[in-house]
Amino acid sequence: MPAAQSQKAQAARKNVATGLALAFFGAIAFSGKAIIVKLAYRHGVDAVTLIMYRMLFALPIFAVMAWWASRGKPPLMRRDWLGVVGLGVTGYYLASFLDFAGLAYISASLERLILYLNPTLVMLLGWLLYGRSIRWGQALGMAISYCGVVLVFGLEAQLQGTDAAWGALLVFLSAVSYAIYMVYSGEMVQRIGSLRLVGLATTVACLCCLLQFVLLRPLSAAMVAPEVIWLSVLNATLCTAAPVLMVMMAIERIGAGMAAQTGMVGPLSTILMGVWILGEPFTLWVAAGTALVIAGIFVFTRMSRQPVR
Repeated sequence: MPAAQSQKAQAARKNVATGLALAFFGAIAFSGKAIIVKLAYRHGVDAVTLIMYRMLFALPIFAVMAWWASRGKPPLMRRDWLGVVGLGVTGYYLASFLDFAGLAYISASLERLILYLNPTLVMLLGWLLYGRSIRWGQALGMAISYCGVVLVFGLEAQLQGTDAAWGALLVFLSAVSYAIYMVYSGEMVQRIGSLRLVGLATTVACLCCLLQFVLLRPLSAAMVAPEVIWLSVLNATLCTAAPVLMVMMAIERIGAGMAAQTGMVGPLSTILMGVWILGEPFTLWVAAGTALVIAGIFVFTRMSRQPVR
């Protein structure tokens, strides 16, 4: 019996360690998206064309994911298809396009800090739409995080002027769009499953991005530098499909709360890669703003998990 219990405990520790590693590398992979987008912009491509290539290469992966998750399951009803389309447009297409567009004007560091506010936006939408209460600790965490973003934004506004304001607004709207997806996806996840929903919704988003390019750009705009193609392949695989799977596998092993806590490495990795790869400045203001955002989200998530008394 002791030997069996020891083996069981060892397997449990190994499962937790695997989950932590998946969440850690998934967060870093997600963070690399902004770096790749900024590198691609150096080759004269615009947001519409760049996101088209990202989704073109990601489409087969997500289509296979949707097919795999749908095996042996009952077909979706009409309301489910409407929900999938709606969530695909808001949560992946619109959020991705606004994010790509905003990155043309602001640094990768500020972009990641703004997107990291997503849990607070989900809470605010729950309060606005459903009247859900917000604890004082959650409000404190949100206030700390937003102060951090304002600090870094103030630095970029001094350097870039109105371009920084426009880029920050686009990325913030991207975060709002994804928060809407998070708020409305809960019921559908229970009905059709998370992997199936992600696969179908992202497939819808991919098709929207391809259609957007056809409607807004001549086909000649698809002629881009070879570097853009390879960067888009990396973006679609290493920074899109792979982290989606890694984070989902991590949540299965360690739960959403611990996976979210591990994901706090995201902003730090983006800033480090921005300094190392893009040559973005790392100042005391950026360090202070990042510390505030991470501390605020930490307080926010800790208070969100505490039971209501």
